[in-house]
Amino acid sequence: MTTLVTGGSGLIGRRLIPCLEQQGHRVLRLVRSRDLVSDRAVYWSTSEGSFHWEEPGKVDAVVHLAGESILGRWTRNKKARIRDSRVDTTRKLCAFLAGMASPPSVLVCASATGYYGNRGDELLGEDSRPGDGYLPGVSRQWEAATEAARDAGIRVVNLRIGMVLTPEGGALAAMLTPFRLALGGQVGDGRQYMSWITRDDLISIIQFTLESEDITGPVNAVSPQPVTNAEFTRTLGRVLRRPTLFTVPAFVVRLLFGQMGSDLLLASARVSPGRLQNAGFQFEHADLEAALYDLLPSRPPYPTK
Repeated sequence: MTTLVTGGSGLIGRRLIPCLEQQGHRVLRLVRSRDLVSDRAVYWSTSEGSFHWEEPGKVDAVVHLAGESILGRWTRNKKARIRDSRVDTTRKLCAFLAGMASPPSVLVCASATGYYGNRGDELLGEDSRPGDGYLPGVSRQWEAATEAARDAGIRVVNLRIGMVLTPEGGALAAMLTPFRLALGGQVGDGRQYMSWITRDDLISIIQFTLESEDITGPVNAVSPQPVTNAEFTRTLGRVLRRPTLFTVPAFVVRLLFGQMGSDLLLASARVSPGRLQNAGFQFEHADLEAALYDLLPSRPPYPTK
């Protein structure tokens, strides 16, 4: 089938596209430059909310991954870009899809576990209430922005994605250098839960939800085994064979990173992928230590019992 993908050059998209193509999909990428338009690339003017491609045709599915990175100090302008790149672009995309003569049958749209906010050790499922604050507010609006597509009869899946693990970028890549230098350690008191997912499992989840016609609405895209920051720190140190003696106090995190430190690094979200498990999805990486051994192949193989 023909699948339209936004965010194709990002950490997830650049792995997703070849995987879809290997499965026989014809993939169209949304691009921001008219110069890149081709039979496989659609120009997307986010300011106009318009789309232009050389050979218009039937689009069967859409995967929407585009959005400003949440990493970095959250200035007023940064927070506006985070919100607008998710909420406004999603609303424009869904309005366009809803107005197509033959709309796609499914839209898989990224969201985030930030929807739940800082919830301590509460186990959070898809039916749990949203949290309070900036990130939960953005996530609620992000998911609500897909309503036009849903109203047009498109099956919409809102993937609440946790921390994506890959050595090629994101949080894990940022941790590797300090941990390899034996400078890694827990953040704050280490009791905050981290809900994680390997990139390969996330790609499989996207493919699974594209094909599973009975899955709609919010889906927690996380491993079934969330860990505390202290557990994550010990595990990564063990895999890299490095000590993890340092602790970054909470006040230092807030001083260095501002609101991002409080809302992202110190917040706790213990999220369960209940809907995926009930639908029969099989995780390749459910255990953090085994996942890290697979992701960091310079380490010895994961020990078996």
